[in-house]
Amino acid sequence: MTQTLSVPKKTNVSLPKRGMPVTIITGFLGSGKTTLLNHILTNNKQLKVAVLVNEFGDIDIDSQLLVSIEENMVALSNGCICCTINDSLLDSVYQILEQAEKIDYLVVETTGVADPLPIALTFLSTELRDLTRLDSILTLVDAEAFTPEHFESQAALRQITYGDIIILNKTDLVAPEKLKVIEEDLNRMKSGVKIIHSQYTQVSLPLILDIDVNDSALYSTAEISDHAHHHHHDHDHEHHHHSNHLIVDGFVSISFESDRPLIVEKFQNFLVDDVMSNVFRAKGILWFKESQLRHIFQLSGKRYDMNTDQWLKAPQNQLVFIGRNLDEEMLNKKLNQCLV
Repeated sequence: MTQTLSVPKKTNVSLPKRGMPVTIITGFLGSGKTTLLNHILTNNKQLKVAVLVNEFGDIDIDSQLLVSIEENMVALSNGCICCTINDSLLDSVYQILEQAEKIDYLVVETTGVADPLPIALTFLSTELRDLTRLDSILTLVDAEAFTPEHFESQAALRQITYGDIIILNKTDLVAPEKLKVIEEDLNRMKSGVKIIHSQYTQVSLPLILDIDVNDSALYSTAEISDHAHHHHHDHDHEHHHHSNHLIVDGFVSISFESDRPLIVEKFQNFLVDDVMSNVFRAKGILWFKESQLRHIFQLSGKRYDMNTDQWLKAPQNQLVFIGRNLDEEMLNKKLNQCLV
């Protein structure tokens, strides 16, 4: 989906004239990408920012978690960002460029299981290279969940490889000794990479926006020309070409919706049930019988939290689970048992 947010623009702000700057936010499941996006939208008051969000799942949860939703939104296909966003990303970026009111900045948020390379190459290898400027790829890493194997995920490793800056998030949950080991591991994966520590993705925006640090040397001429060649092929070929990391990584997404409320105690028991053992990430909008409020649910690994706000539409439950070897039938059965 694309979202344009109107925010007050100061007359003394001038961005480079080399095309609209683009920041790509990437990072593994639950690392804090949407939280960082909200931080940027809430605090970057002087610029008019457009956002592209793509989700791995059938229900568009992330757009509901952003700070503001406006009517002029364009829906992108759900699924693997590497194969679907490249077909609609061009169209969406052109819609942003053609806005009557000039957009100052574009932020693209990838899914947690996406390889950022195809998205970066879209800006470097198509006609967009003359209209936009890839400013940086920001890679979020969850300090608490990180391991050197990085969940045995090829995509997660490539997120680090192609990151211009790594934001090591949730540092408050980890001892200083472990943080030092993580930094050593990250430097082994990408020598000399700049690492910024953060809690709740609270990073000073001048450190991450309009910094012009994207390293074009990371991308070979062959990769760029190959991407431009594949861009002109049909979508079936595109899907085959770019979706291998999902086959290798084995991630699946399961969605759940209901117009009946959940019972709090039953849902809490569900979260510690064996059926959840292979779930890496879950997020959603929840409706509980015991509450009049909308509950925003976020789960990363074994840790979860819930925030509340007011319902702006009829209450319902919408949940997305991402993991490996998930039993969809059993997940749905257990969730239905949590309903009134």
